[in-house]
Amino acid sequence: MTALLLAMALVAQAQGRQSLGVYDAWGAFRDAAPARCYAIGQPVRARGGAFASVANWPRSGARGQIHIRLSRARDPRAKVTLAVGERRFELIAGASDAWAPDARTDRAIVAAIRSSRSMSVESVARGGGAFADVYALRGAATAIDAAAMGCARR
Repeated sequence: MTALLLAMALVAQAQGRQSLGVYDAWGAFRDAAPARCYAIGQPVRARGGAFASVANWPRSGARGQIHIRLSRARDPRAKVTLAVGERRFELIAGASDAWAPDARTDRAIVAAIRSSRSMSVESVARGGGAFADVYALRGAATAIDAAAMGCARR
């Protein structure tokens, strides 16, 4: 997993992103345009470009926004549920992406991430079949803090 994040950091630099650090299974980055900083991790079994991120957007004042890219396109009728430790959150979802419904839920999810070892995102794929993307959270809190500091310095 760390090798994947190191590779992401190298690709990010080539794309104009600044790496703010790699922390176990999570990385932190800063983009100049649009201005944003984010922590990002991949599922334990990375597939389909899936990721989970926690972003800060300084121009709009948004902090700690959750964004999940699902490993599979979901059935339009299916819910997307994020489980972090013992907590469960229903997310707002598009075809392959999901977000917290509001800033309060973003804050609750980030707090749960900080105190948990793993999280999973569950739904039903287009065409049927349940799936879950599982994330290790070691390093997530440090990457979230690095992303917040990366945008606070602007």
